[in-house]
Amino acid sequence: MRVSEYVNYDAVGLVAAGEVTPAELEATAREAAEAVEPRINAIVETWPTDDEPRPDAPLAGVPFLIKDLGVPMAGRRMELGSRLAAGHVAEADSSLMRRFRRAGLVTFGRSTTPELAYSIATESALYGATRNPWNPELGAGGSSGGAGAAVAAGAVPMAHATDAAGSLRIPAAHNGLFGLKPTRGRVSMGPDADEMFNGLVVHGGVSRTVRDSAVLLDQIRGPEPGDPYFAAEPPRPYAEEVTRDPGALRIGVLAQAWGGRRTTAPVADALSRTVLLLESLGHEVEEAAVGLGAAWEEFILANARLVTANLTVLVDGLAAALGRPVDSSTLEPVTLAGYHYGQRVSGTQFAAAFALRNQVARSLGRHFDAYDILLTPTLPELPAPLGTFNEGAEALDGLGWMARLNEHSPFTMPFNVAGTPAMSVPLTADAGTGLPIGMQFAAGYGREGLLFRLAGQLEQASPWSGRIPAVWAGSATGH
Repeated sequence: MRVSEYVNYDAVGLVAAGEVTPAELEATAREAAEAVEPRINAIVETWPTDDEPRPDAPLAGVPFLIKDLGVPMAGRRMELGSRLAAGHVAEADSSLMRRFRRAGLVTFGRSTTPELAYSIATESALYGATRNPWNPELGAGGSSGGAGAAVAAGAVPMAHATDAAGSLRIPAAHNGLFGLKPTRGRVSMGPDADEMFNGLVVHGGVSRTVRDSAVLLDQIRGPEPGDPYFAAEPPRPYAEEVTRDPGALRIGVLAQAWGGRRTTAPVADALSRTVLLLESLGHEVEEAAVGLGAAWEEFILANARLVTANLTVLVDGLAAALGRPVDSSTLEPVTLAGYHYGQRVSGTQFAAAFALRNQVARSLGRHFDAYDILLTPTLPELPAPLGTFNEGAEALDGLGWMARLNEHSPFTMPFNVAGTPAMSVPLTADAGTGLPIGMQFAAGYGREGLLFRLAGQLEQASPWSGRIPAVWAGSATGH
């Protein structure tokens, strides 16, 4: 298969094509990745694969990338974007990695992440900056920025991603992709962890089509023994939901974010166009007053304490395992500042942060009694030039960094705290720059099926697959 043909297929389409062997697909994917990688810096490394997937596996032979964080793969490096973990090799597959293998995915490399995923800009000292395929002078988002850029540029049809504060939805929005953050407990973190960052983190993927994300989630969902959270199994496969009519939905719109960050004009215009589209499809859409259950400053403080305390445990564990110091030789300034902030978090403060998590979950949960769906922009602004997010970061402590993260992405983290599913859908583009703009749709706990039904309808009504970024494997290879 030529690269110019390969980029026209999503993962499901590659499986349906049938006549191409996994080895041929992998070779084509490598060629596609090599064509775009010098311009986007999204892939840390690739490796030869020797696993031959079962022919009847749902995603047999589909080329795939795992994020360099959160999904150990036996015998492969997992460096978490940090000099502290450079050269670290995983001893065994995680539960999720085993599910990727069973699904038939051919994992031939790992994608970039900011250091310890502690940013929404994928610009690390270890890997350098990952660039946006729509405009390489702009950032690709984070912390799954490598996954977003690689999929958008056509290197792979979909890729693994994680989300603790928007880390899956942000790069989906920046790169013109579909990305769904599952419900807390939908995908196991086992066996080495029962949860990550006290339930803020979930695993998923980014893709160019809704059906790819649905099929992927079907293959990786479900609990493992000892998991602390449980999300009830859906009544039918998510892949079937994509083609089902969502019916007339009650949709509440939050145009301006908690905390006072104003939505910029291009994004506000995109939101208005999205509302008109939804109304044309028969949905009831109205502006909603969505209470967070806590003052914004309390929300930021609680999450700063929760995140940095967990960061400190992670850093100490890596330092002990690898015999390395915790200082400026191993950590970037903002990570080191977060580490020291986390060292000062008391047990009482940590417990209070959990109490606030409950307040937010209860408050947001009540809004799903009034509305089937909550709609917000994924982000209040367009992608920024490389380096923008980190300007002056060396002067920030853990609280200041959390405030900056939520200033630039105020719509995403509340749904991580609440544990409810949310998706970014690339419905529109900015008329002036052509940059994609993501719209976020959130649903109640365990209701990914409803999101997939709506996403499938939106994809049919306003397709985005024909939009091609400036850096695109199909045109970069010349064949």
